[in-house]
Amino acid sequence: MTDAELDTVYTRLCRTMTQVGEANAPMFLARFALLAIERIGDADVSLKLIEAAGDGVSG
Repeated sequence: MTDAELDTVYTRLCRTMTQVGEANAPMFLARFALLAIERIGDADVSLKLIEAAGDGVSG
C-alpha cells in the first residue's frame, strides 16, 4: 500500500467514525477489527497486530 493509499484509507476510517458518532465508535471499531481479522486469516499475525495496537495505549 502506498502512502497515498494509506492516507485515503485512514481518512475514510476517521470520516466513518465521525458519521457513526462518538457513542457508536467503539462498536464500529470492534466490527471493523473482526472483519479485518477474518480477512487477514492468520491468528499469529492478528495477535501481533492486536499487541502492537495496544502498545502505548493506557486504560
